[in-house]
Amino acid sequence: MAAILDWTPFTVAFVLFLASHAVPARPALRARLVRALGERVYLLLYAGLSVVLLGWLIVAAARAPFVPLWTFEPWQLRVPAIVMPVAILLAACALGAPNPLSFGGARNERFDPAAPGVAGVVRHPLLWAIGLWAASHLVPNGDLAHVLLFGVFIAMAVAGMVALDRRHRRRCGEARWRVLAQATSNMPLGSLLDGRWHPGRPTAGLLLRVVLGLSVWIVLLALHPIVIGVSPLPH
Repeated sequence: MAAILDWTPFTVAFVLFLASHAVPARPALRARLVRALGERVYLLLYAGLSVVLLGWLIVAAARAPFVPLWTFEPWQLRVPAIVMPVAILLAACALGAPNPLSFGGARNERFDPAAPGVAGVVRHPLLWAIGLWAASHLVPNGDLAHVLLFGVFIAMAVAGMVALDRRHRRRCGEARWRVLAQATSNMPLGSLLDGRWHPGRPTAGLLLRVVLGLSVWIVLLALHPIVIGVSPLPH
């Protein structure tokens, strides 16, 4: 009985986090909240709640009973060390950039299907960033709580890509969706490799986003031992 109760904080945090992310999946509920609060206030409140719940969930996973599923090896730290800069750069280049095919975009009326920007790298950059974060951190965290945590995030990222494509196909119609998605792919660089996307010269805005992303990565490296209690660097 005591062992089951030890899992209670992690279970409660997990349930509340998943419940909060069910709101965007229900268009009618989201629409009512937006009408009541306004789009900007809704997004700020939702983002703030998501960050708080995610922080709680990560802390709860660290404090959950330790049930090892595989043995930690020092080389495993190299996986997030290599993957995380890519994930952070994807997120930095995607947030606020025009992308009507996924979430996290803004000024979508400026989206050019022939020059889709970061959407040409991958159609759902933020979901890929989340999936890469989760998958890379899964490798050195082989206990049950963290496998559940990161495994669910991977599943959410994959399911989100499928759901968003279906939703936009339905809303736009097949012909319009094909026009919008003509130079994009669900596989990273897929549209580049098959010749549908031809990157242009990097803009000042893109370079600024890259610098910002790398700066965030450096800050996260410095904060990781302080906040999480473990150095993310291989040793």
